[in-house]
Formats: sequence, C-alpha cells, structure tokens
Amino acid sequence: MQKNTFTQAGVLTTGLRWVVGWTYFSAFWRRLILENKLDPETAGYVGEKFNHFLPHALGIKPLIEFLVSNPDKLWWAMMVFTIVEGIVGLFFILGFLTRLMSISVLGLAMGILLGSGWLGTTCLDEWQIGILGVASGFTIFLTGGGKYTLDTWIKQKDFRLSQTRWFAWLSSGELDIRPKFLYPLTLSGSLLILALTLYTNQQFHGGVYGKLHNLSVKPHVTISQVEIQDEQLSFQVFRDEGADVYGSFLIGIQLRDASGQTIFQQTQTDLAQLSPNQIANDYVAQVKTGAQSLILPLGARATLSFSDSSFSGLKGNYILELLDISGARWTQEIAL
Repeated sequence: MQKNTFTQAGVLTTGLRWVVGWTYFSAFWRRLILENKLDPETAGYVGEKFNHFLPHALGIKPLIEFLVSNPDKLWWAMMVFTIVEGIVGLFFILGFLTRLMSISVLGLAMGILLGSGWLGTTCLDEWQIGILGVASGFTIFLTGGGKYTLDTWIKQKDFRLSQTRWFAWLSSGELDIRPKFLYPLTLSGSLLILALTLYTNQQFHGGVYGKLHNLSVKPHVTISQVEIQDEQLSFQVFRDEGADVYGSFLIGIQLRDASGQTIFQQTQTDLAQLSPNQIANDYVAQVKTGAQSLILPLGARATLSFSDSSFSGLKGNYILELLDISGARWTQEIAL
C-alpha cells in the first residue's frame, strides 16, 4: 500500500518537477548555449549580476563580497555554479537520482533566496523564486519522481544499482520509513519552510507586519571614508539600493561650508570626463564614466579622488552632496 502511495505521489508532482528542473537547466542553457554570459569582458556577465546581490544579502554577504572582490575566484565560482545548475536541472527533468537532485534544488534555491531575495522592481521576483524552489525541493524529496523517471526505468530493468538499500533515498519510489515517522518529518519540514518564508518575507520586504518596503525601486548611494588633505578630496561611494538593471547616474558633486557657500563642485560634464585614475573600484560591478554622467551600478563600490587648491587649509564643518539625474540627493557631513 505504501509503495503504491509513493508511486502515485511522484506521478502527481511530475509537472512541478519538470518546471522546476527547467528553471535551473535554463540558467545553464542561457549562459553557455544561447549566449556566453561567463565572459567577464561582455555585457551581461553573470559575475556582475552576482555582485548585485551584495548590498542586502542575508547570511551569505561575506562570501559574496569575497568573490566579487576577487574576479578570478568569482569566475570559477560562476562556472561551477552554472554547471551544477545545468546538471541538477537536467537530472531533475529526467528523474535521475530524483531525491538527491531535490536536495540540490533546495540548496540552490536557498542560495538564491538568501542572496537576492530582496531584489524585484515590480514584485517580489527573486524572493518568490527562492522560497518556491525550497518548498518544491522538499516536496519532491518526499514524493520521489514517480512513474515517468529514469529512476523507475532503472528499477524495472533490475540493474544492480537499484538493488541497494540507499537507492530509494537517492532516487524515487517507496521510502523505508513508517508513517509514524513520515508524518512528523513532513509536518516539521513544512513548518520550518513556513517559518523561513515568513522570516525572509519580513526581513526583505516587511511583508508580514509593519510598513512594506522595496529596496529595488529607488537608487540610493552611501558616502563614507571622506578625507581632505594635501589639496585632495577622496571619498567612497557605495550603490546599495535600486534596480539591478538600471544604474544611478551621478550628475553633480558639491562641497559646501556651514554657511552654504560652494567650495568645490563637479558638473555633469566634469563627471562624464573623469580620469580612470580618479576611480578606484573594489568589486566586479564598477563605477565608470558614461556619455552624460558618472554611472554607479547596483552593488558597485569605489573611492573617488579629486585634486584642487580649494581643499587647502580647510577647517570647520562641511557638507559633501551628490546629485543623481533623478533629482535624488545624498549628503555627508564632514568635520575638519
């Protein structure tokens, strides 16, 4: 009876398995077959997109920062990740070692959820992809792949592999587990996933209580490490909010004293013509000059440097202000 139940459950989740499998295999298909998105020199490099996760990643932020600070290691990580996604997705569609692949799907989805669950300009795009992947991986681990799988074909052919005790735990079919253990396992796993759902929804978007927020809508730039000495101004900019597909376009910089008098400024034209020596980037996503402005991609962090005689002998309180093309302004107080 239990064997028949597992077989039926696996059949009923076939559509879910195929769709989830394609979402992961398609990542490999897009990046290596349809286009080469693993080339660091081309637009759309997946490593730069990975950099977009950095500002508000949950739990794995140090790992992301390490990788985007080391381009060579990042490339290898993106290559391995893409190949793993391709293998897991294909095996999931075919139903080969289905339960093992479901654990892999759960792990990949967890990475997406924690890394990019805060992204999504029109809806909670990445959060939904991540949390539904976690739930799908857990569900199909319990059900197995059912009739329409390579696992079932291997069993029917009575290959030696299928005769081992651990094969069912890695593939499909009945699990050697009594209902009195299976039901608590299902309930506890489901409750944990529900808790993860509510926690991440609240953490990323305020979706459970309080005020809703979406950090992907408007660009935001933080200013830090401001230094003025020897006729030189330097400060660090970090683009930590806004759409991942759209940069912040800086069109003005001003340094004002306490009375509001402008000590130094850079216009839109000045910023579009900055020398590469004035921009020291930390990550793969890079601050760079554009035709009309200085472009700050999401997740980019850089130190900007300016030399001018007006910085000599400054004492007191000052305000450094950045102006975005959208009209947004970001300021930092300076005490010298």
